[in-house]
Amino acid sequence: MEILDKYLELRQDIFNYFGFVEDWVVPPIDDRREYFWQIVGTETDGNVQYAEDKTGIEEDAGEYFEDRIYTCRFYKKWVYRGEGYTMIMVDTHTDGSIFLAIFSNEKEL
Repeated sequence: MEILDKYLELRQDIFNYFGFVEDWVVPPIDDRREYFWQIVGTETDGNVQYAEDKTGIEEDAGEYFEDRIYTCRFYKKWVYRGEGYTMIMVDTHTDGSIFLAIFSNEKEL
């Protein structure tokens, strides 16, 4: 099936960009490039806040979403920084949803 082959090839290209090597748990990718974002705490014990408008985060207006950085024992790191984008393993604490959230570095606060 050609479309599946292309999907798997492109998915691997994304993983290669971030230096991400699949292990036992591989969450789906969530495109969050449109959001302003910041890590609160550390990359090994923190949260990622993100919002459509940076003032919701900067002015602590509470107008943002927040996910826990998912620290799975199968990986040595959970935040993967590339030249233009950052991929973070996140746990939404909603229905067991865990994602590889991709953010634009230009929108990091």
